Amino acid sequence: MQKMMSEILYYYDREVVKMMIDKYGLDPMEAINSFIKSQTHIMLEDIQYGMDEFGYPAIFDMWECEKIMGDPRNSIYIRGE
Repeated sequence: MQKMMSEILYYYDREVVKMMIDKYGLDPMEAINSFIKSQTHIMLEDIQYGMDEFGYPAIFDMWECEKIMGDPRNSIYIRGE
């Protein structure tokens, strides 16, 4: 697995976690732990998935889909609808 550059990953982590805190009122540590341990984050880290082409709101949507439906691939951004 080739990993995304750490500076880019940090940007996504920071922005997605902000959205999680704003929308769900999560504690910052709880939010970062939830995101980093998610399948969405694993996919984000691996450059073969090309998720760096998406903005952070799309990554947040994927994380939400994972939490609600169990799979980040249910996101409209991946399905392309």
